[in-house]
Amino acid sequence: MRLTLLVLALVVPAAKAQWQILDSHTTADLRGIDNVGNGVAWTSGSKGAILRTEDGGRVWQLCATPPGGANLDFRSIQAFSATTAVVMASGKGELSRIYKTTDGCQTWREVFDNPDATGSFDALHRISAFQMYLLGDPVNGKFAMFSSPDAGNTWSLSDDPGLDAPKGVGAFPAVTADLTNVGFLMAFGIGGRRAAVYTFSPTCENTTDKCALAWTARTTPLAQASTTAGVFSLAGRTTMVPSTAPVTGIATMPATTLVAVGGDYEKPTENSASAAFSNDSGATWKLAAVPPGGYRSAVAFDPERDRFIAVGPNGTDVSNDDGNVWRALKPGPGDDPEADQHWAALSLPFVVGPHGRIGTLRADLATALKAGNKR
Repeated sequence: MRLTLLVLALVVPAAKAQWQILDSHTTADLRGIDNVGNGVAWTSGSKGAILRTEDGGRVWQLCATPPGGANLDFRSIQAFSATTAVVMASGKGELSRIYKTTDGCQTWREVFDNPDATGSFDALHRISAFQMYLLGDPVNGKFAMFSSPDAGNTWSLSDDPGLDAPKGVGAFPAVTADLTNVGFLMAFGIGGRRAAVYTFSPTCENTTDKCALAWTARTTPLAQASTTAGVFSLAGRTTMVPSTAPVTGIATMPATTLVAVGGDYEKPTENSASAAFSNDSGATWKLAAVPPGGYRSAVAFDPERDRFIAVGPNGTDVSNDDGNVWRALKPGPGDDPEADQHWAALSLPFVVGPHGRIGTLRADLATALKAGNKR
């Protein structure tokens, strides 16, 4: 088996295209990024930093700091348009807060603060034009999950079954992709000594129309030897597979593929268990045959190029077979020599990292990926 992996690694070439580094005019450590489209994107990070672009990243505007937020760590941001966004601060107790702007970040109002003195917000995710979810650390043995039906204006605690947390584990302070959805399937990953992915799907009573969201936790083979290891980011897509239903005329049916990345952030070059994939909506998981080049903090699916892209402190990798084989992206002629490194979060085509680092997927990389996807 080890020989097979070595052979695979030797025949997977590095791509010679990279991220184009953008000028952010900030030194904050950026952890949140959300691409709205049509040139609009928002990013957030440490020391109360929030930035916005309306021209595809050529100019990043520094937003007004939310009230009381100068020292907050804004680890996740979700945007609706060039004028409206919701940002999440992470930290113990009152340091976890939610703010919203509707005037292009000239002003912010606090819409929700952490009701648990021992808890912390971890991930913020928008799944529709109005519905949002907020994941928090376990409180009293259960992951805190909040929801908003009105674009982040009001929040309530969700009492869904299946959110019980294994002893000694937690969710990780979020990048945007940590809490994700693929169609109706939602998922989040946890770390510690039991790396797992939680998913939910509607369950309905046979005799009524009443449905509930039931979460199911399944362990993954990602690194789980320490409290600093586990699942750090998830992404997915829906594919069509041959139908097994005995119904005449139905040849294929939709299936959800999930890709999980992570590892041990205290061992960033260790890659033996840094990526895994599931072809059955998270029910079963397999380690990547050729993993990324180390710990990876974020992964995203690029539907235009039919690829998964993962980033981390020591590199960027792509997979065109749904997370089984990864190849490194390396800087080419004219690129920043470390263009592939020092990244934390993705919302394609943008990527962000420490010390105000922002990049965008270069046009020639997009073309190369698209051409390479022909199979």
